[in-house]
Amino acid sequence: MTVPQLAAVSTPSAADATLILGPSLGTSNILWDRAIAVLRQHFRIISVDLPGHGLSPAAEQPFSVADLADAVVAVADDAGVDTFYYAGVSLGGQIALQLALRHPDRVLGVSIICSAAKIGDTESWLKRAAAVRAQGTPALVSGSASRWFADGFIAAHPEDAGELLHALSDANDESYALCCEALAASDMREALASIAVPVLALWGDQDVVITPTDARAVAESVRNGRGVEITGAGHLAPIERPDEVAAALLRHFTKD
Repeated sequence: MTVPQLAAVSTPSAADATLILGPSLGTSNILWDRAIAVLRQHFRIISVDLPGHGLSPAAEQPFSVADLADAVVAVADDAGVDTFYYAGVSLGGQIALQLALRHPDRVLGVSIICSAAKIGDTESWLKRAAAVRAQGTPALVSGSASRWFADGFIAAHPEDAGELLHALSDANDESYALCCEALAASDMREALASIAVPVLALWGDQDVVITPTDARAVAESVRNGRGVEITGAGHLAPIERPDEVAAALLRHFTKD
């Protein structure tokens, strides 16, 4: 496996501390746009895109979630950042756990959002990878629209929802499939007890992808964990409830 290249977008800020933000599978850095308005007051923000998503180049070789964590560290290196905070959604949340496990000297604290130590089951991810290779990511848009958002969000915020669903449709098919295969192979449940970096687990009370039990288990299994439920959020909490997510991250990352 190889470490993929991730594109990053920096948001200007007078703050000294750096917060790197990771998106969910099928989305892009725009997932964080509404929360960044608050977060940029306290952090220098760097938003990354998954391989073949948003601004990142397509992947040509298989990679693991651990490889994606190494790629985030490479983004920090390129930006001249030594230590940083990190928050990621779904697959981005698994990257958070790998960062905490593999690079505890680089991350000051992490947050997994609408994520778990094991997301879904291996067979389902492999089936989705095969389906995307056969039909393309546009075939996923309808199903994702029903899974991603809490009740009423699409009607209340059609432009935000539409941009995210377009990001899914525009994602590179092979890169998306490789992300699915990385998730199929990823199971961090046995590694959680080894993680000493502070971990905040956030989950939406209307998330149909990640159960509160699975999200809460991360906070309870790491050495220094906290769990917070976001009311009125589905699977993409940063775009659905940006103020609540930003407030929870600020409490976690600036509690000292």
